Amino acid sequence: MTFWPEKTRPGTVDPDMNPFILQPIFQWPMRISLFFLIASLMIMSCGTASDEEPIPSLHAEFSEAFMIGTAMNSSQIFGEDTRGLELIRTHFNTITPENVTKWEIIHPEPGRYDFEAADAFVEFGEKNDMFMIGHTLVWHSQTPDWVYEDEDGNPISREALIERMRDHIHTVVGRYKGRIHGWDVVNEALNEDGSLRESPWYNIIGKEYLVKAFEYAREADPDAELYYNDYSLEIPSKREGATRIVEYLQEHGAPITGIGTQGHFALDWPELSEVEQTVIDFAALGIDVMITELDIDVLPWPVDYTGADVNISAEMRDELDPWPDGLPGEIQQELADRYADIYEIYLRHRDDITRVTFWGVADGDSWKNNWPVSGRTNYPLVFDRNWQPKPAFFSIVDAVR
Repeated sequence: MTFWPEKTRPGTVDPDMNPFILQPIFQWPMRISLFFLIASLMIMSCGTASDEEPIPSLHAEFSEAFMIGTAMNSSQIFGEDTRGLELIRTHFNTITPENVTKWEIIHPEPGRYDFEAADAFVEFGEKNDMFMIGHTLVWHSQTPDWVYEDEDGNPISREALIERMRDHIHTVVGRYKGRIHGWDVVNEALNEDGSLRESPWYNIIGKEYLVKAFEYAREADPDAELYYNDYSLEIPSKREGATRIVEYLQEHGAPITGIGTQGHFALDWPELSEVEQTVIDFAALGIDVMITELDIDVLPWPVDYTGADVNISAEMRDELDPWPDGLPGEIQQELADRYADIYEIYLRHRDDITRVTFWGVADGDSWKNNWPVSGRTNYPLVFDRNWQPKPAFFSIVDAVR
C-alpha cells in the first residue's frame, strides 16, 4: 500500500479537435473559456498531488493495543539529534535510556554518582508525557569492577556486596521515585541453557541476590513497576529458566510485576511459533509481558566472530557487510514481512502485552551496526538513516489497522 497519492496529469487538447480552427469567428471567446477550463483542471490536479497523507503516529495507531517505545541514546537525551527527537515525540509514548542509567555511567566510582544524563532523560520524558523505564539496576555487564572488589582488587564479602547493591538501588531509584515508572531490576541473569549465569552477583551473594534486588527497588519506590529482562527467551530452555526465576521470586515474596523479552531477532530466527509461545508462557505467570529491545538483524550472522572489537578485513567485507550503500528491495520487503508477522502475534496477545519498545530510533542509531562485528551497516529498525519510515513501518501500521 502507499500513503502518497499518485500524481495525475492534466488533460491535453487534441489539435485536430480545436474548435478555434473550425469556428474562427468564436476563436477568442472560446479560447478564453478553454484557457480557464484547462487552468482550473491543472490547479485541481496539482492540489491533489501535493496533499500527501501525513505519516501516521505509531503510538496513536497502537493506542488500543499497547504502548510503543524506543531507546534513547545520549545525543538524543542531550538534544543534539533533533531529527531523532522529532520522531520520538511523534511516534513513541514510552522511552528507555539505552545506556545512561547503567551502573558504569550513573555510578562510575565509589561514592560518586553522575546524574546529569539521567536527569536530562527524565526531564525530556516528563515534558513529553512519556512512560519512562530505568535500565538497568543489577547486571553482570557495564558494571565497574570496583563494585565487586576491595581496595586491593580482591573479591569483597557477601555482606559488602549486598550493601553496595542496596546503596546503589536506593540512591538511583530513590532519586527518581514517582518519575521513572518502571525499572529493569535484574538484567540477563541466565545462560542459554536456562541455568543461572555465574556472574559476580551470583558467585558472591548466591541466588538470593535476585530477591534482594527487587526488595530494595520496592523499598526505594513503592509504586514503580519492577521487571526481569533477558534476551533469547524464545529458546525453550532459556524461556524455562526465566519462568523458574519468576516463580522463585514469587515464592520468596519478591515484588516482580513484569518480564521483558528483549526481541533481538533476525530475518530467519526465531520461529514465529516460539515468539508466540514466549508470550503465552510468561502471561501464564500472572505478570505483565513486555517486548523491551526489539530489532531485526538483516545481516549474515558471523558464526566465527563475536565481540564488538572484531574488525572486518577486506576479504570479509562482501560476506559480512554486503549492503553498505543501502538495503536491496527484496530484503527490504523481507524485513517488512517479518515485522508484520511478529506484530500480528503481539496484537493477538494485546491483553497480555503492555508495551513493545524498539532498541533505537533509526537504523543509524542501532547497536547492531557494531555487534557482534564492528563497522557494519545494518538496517534493523523501522526508520532509515535519513529518519524516514521504511516499508517495515507501514507493514506494522497495516497489521494494527
